[in-house]
Amino acid sequence: MYLTHLKLTNFKSYEEAEFDFDENVNAIVGPNGSGKTNLLDAVYYLSFCKSYFAAQDVYSVRFDTDFFAIHGDFVQRETQNRTQVSCTYKNGHKSMRANKKEYTRLSAHIGLFPSVMVSPYDSDIINEVSDTRRRFFDTIISQFDAEYLQHLIAYRKLLMQRNALLKQMLEQHRTNADLLRILDDQMIPLGHHLFTCRQAFIVDMLPVFQDHYRRLSHGSEEVSIQYKSGLQTATYAEGLQQTAQSDLHSGFTNFGVHKDDYLFTINGQPIRRFGSQGQQKSFSLALRLAQFDYSCARKKVKPILLLDDIFDKLDKTRIAELLRMVGDDHFGQVFLTDTDGDRVRQILTEYGIQHKIVEIKEEMNNEL
Repeated sequence: MYLTHLKLTNFKSYEEAEFDFDENVNAIVGPNGSGKTNLLDAVYYLSFCKSYFAAQDVYSVRFDTDFFAIHGDFVQRETQNRTQVSCTYKNGHKSMRANKKEYTRLSAHIGLFPSVMVSPYDSDIINEVSDTRRRFFDTIISQFDAEYLQHLIAYRKLLMQRNALLKQMLEQHRTNADLLRILDDQMIPLGHHLFTCRQAFIVDMLPVFQDHYRRLSHGSEEVSIQYKSGLQTATYAEGLQQTAQSDLHSGFTNFGVHKDDYLFTINGQPIRRFGSQGQQKSFSLALRLAQFDYSCARKKVKPILLLDDIFDKLDKTRIAELLRMVGDDHFGQVFLTDTDGDRVRQILTEYGIQHKIVEIKEEMNNEL
């Protein structure tokens, strides 16, 4: 599956722009601030119905306008079947369409046109709070497991209701045990399902991730991922009972899969504390490449790989290994950004990689 054409209207820095792409490698070149990353984010939108970088859709609307629209034409490699996918946003309403037919639920679209973003911000997966890591792994699992996504959405809604109830009880100095029990009875099976899926996912993904890190680092370090959950030492009912008093005193739910975390280690030590900057970059890149392989294996479709600013963030050895994988047809369609068009053209030509150079022009983008 690959993207042949993209049209942007009032999307971030773009007023009106259209692009045609190669089915192999597309190098998006232009100076800093020209909109290269915004173009990658538009492709990401067509996969996930949301921005990779902006927390809310309104931040993707071009300044002084009230809507944006993204239109993309996809082709299935094996069958040559074509699908036009569009995402529009106006006045707080977002719409996703495939061949002009609107989805009733955005979640029904996720996973049909998969993509993987590799960004300088990936270091946040290592260095930020546990919620960042949970969101990273939840996004991967949700791409190929619709049931997991539905359970996750339902769990989050119930968690919001439970926290709202706890806060209300704290403010009113009154306990509503019956309503808490009703919410718990609904949350427990959902939480168990999420826990089981997360455990199985790490078991499957870990060797793929370790293999990618080994290739990038030439086997110089041992890395691992450990899934950490309260459900590994207590049942859901036991955990909720153990934290019942702290829930009432804090107004929040202190036990559950929303508290899970993932421990990243290098040579047995937390990489956040003991890993060098280069090791952390290799770790986060290996995570993304493992995401690519895992999604490909489950969906039987190669995701689009989006590489933002990789030449400035990786050393020559790691770039060479990554491009060797691209040249070996390990990936399908690839988009990468760089400020130096001559450099990226030289590198891709040197490795004999079929590619297209897409230059961001002034008439496309009001920030040049």
